[in-house]
Amino acid sequence: MNKLLLAGLCALVLAGCGDREAEQKAAAAAQAAKQEQEATKLAAEYEKARTAQNWNMARIHGTALLDQYPGTPAAAGIKASFEEIRQRAQAEQEQRRLAALWNYAQAQAGKGIQRSAMINSKDGVDVDGTGKKPVQLIFRDHPEWKRSAYLVLQSGDFRCSGGCTLKVKIDGVAKTYPGYRPNTDEAIAMFIRNENALWKALRKAKTFEIEFPVKAGGTRTAVYEVGGLDGNQMPGWD
Repeated sequence: MNKLLLAGLCALVLAGCGDREAEQKAAAAAQAAKQEQEATKLAAEYEKARTAQNWNMARIHGTALLDQYPGTPAAAGIKASFEEIRQRAQAEQEQRRLAALWNYAQAQAGKGIQRSAMINSKDGVDVDGTGKKPVQLIFRDHPEWKRSAYLVLQSGDFRCSGGCTLKVKIDGVAKTYPGYRPNTDEAIAMFIRNENALWKALRKAKTFEIEFPVKAGGTRTAVYEVGGLDGNQMPGWD
């Protein structure tokens, strides 16, 4: 092959290699610039949510930024604050869960309004051998019967007709409350005396345990996650 022709072919090959290398570098630079642009947008959304104290949205944007663009300056810029945001978002989510455990009701009762706050036990309790069922804790404000706190069973019965002492734990601290079971068959309920003190204690608590005697014999214990109790739903109780 002619030496001049061979040299020309080599030059063309080298030029082609150089062009491909330049194209690859340009493509990589363009991709890096695009990633940095997207990362910067996410960082801006993160800071916007953080400033607004929308912890869950800030967590979402921050997680996306760190997962999708971990090596960018924008990702490095949020690392110092992200752990606190994540913890705040988890706490906010947990508070929503606790709040959803409570149910509130209002109904006309005579010349006034009856208000109630109700929560089921964390786990079912077998009180009569028929299986585990929720035990409901209710705070009620009635225009005629006034304020009360009581437990309601779905089956079985309490053993507290003449009055009894109820052992409770509020955030692990042991106390006692007097209780009594009304002489009626209209509802399987047992009242807890000192309802105002109990309400105020639970407004500051996370967990509430109560041990109560049952007609089937012995005692049972119901546990409640009470940290989401909303005082605004029962005006005047706080």
